[in-house]
Amino acid sequence: MEIKEFNVVKLKDGRTATIVDILEQGIAYMADVGDSPKDWETISIKHSDIEEVIKEH
Repeated sequence: MEIKEFNVVKLKDGRTATIVDILEQGIAYMADVGDSPKDWETISIKHSDIEEVIKEH
């Protein structure tokens, strides 16, 4: 699965994340998680943390 910037993905831990930067395609990404701008957090995730792409941008 190819991940693109601003795709919305479901993580294996159940959280939903928006990809904000591709560090290395197929390996590592920066993603925003949280329900609203009040509690968004930018985290680094691995490709293996992603269960599926929910919405493509």
